[in-house]
Amino acid sequence: MPFVLELVISLFLVAGALFALIGSVGLARLRDFFMRLHGPTKASTLGLGCLLIGSLLFFSFQRGALSVHEAIVTVFLFVTAPVSAHMMAKAALFRGVDKGGPSQNYPDR
Repeated sequence: MPFVLELVISLFLVAGALFALIGSVGLARLRDFFMRLHGPTKASTLGLGCLLIGSLLFFSFQRGALSVHEAIVTVFLFVTAPVSAHMMAKAALFRGVDKGGPSQNYPDR
């Protein structure tokens, strides 16, 4: 495998892991439901997308042809994640979920 391809795959994997970590921290630290929904949805979608693109590049090079499995999962992820987040937000608005007050994680300012 060429060094440049290994470097690109490594960058995708590290970027994906960092975005997934940021999304997880956002889920744990943000104040209310809507903020907690926004952080992980955006960051984990991008993180998992980077991981899948890195996997797609690796297995496509190993097999000598496009790895269809990773491509299909990537497309499915990018289509369904925003739709599911939108539906959860609409359901929370319909049910009257409170935006919440100050968080216990942060001191009052």
